[in-house]
Amino acid sequence: MSENKSEIKLEVTLDENKVPESIDWKASEKDFGKSNAALISIWDHDQQQTLKLDLWTKSMMHEEMSLFFYQTMITMADTYQRATSNEQMAKDIKDFAYYFGKKTSVIVDKK
Repeated sequence: MSENKSEIKLEVTLDENKVPESIDWKASEKDFGKSNAALISIWDHDQQQTLKLDLWTKSMMHEEMSLFFYQTMITMADTYQRATSNEQMAKDIKDFAYYFGKKTSVIVDKK
């Protein structure tokens, strides 16, 4: 039986205080390049808990972080709906994301 595999690599450059200066990542299929932030969550089945890695560089601006979180919440809602078929909860997550977007000025009403 043939095994299909994909590899994802992260390379984080740290300053003298071990604060990320740059985040480079690539996958087997594509080189994505530089990033200013990453949120990685991995489910540990044996421990029944989430393992996480949150990274952001010194150059990540507050406005960018707000937009990053807003977009991540929308994506999480879509993923949750596909995984569980729970449309109402996915809508609730998106409603909160919208609230977050308004509070952080990521979403601005057009007048």
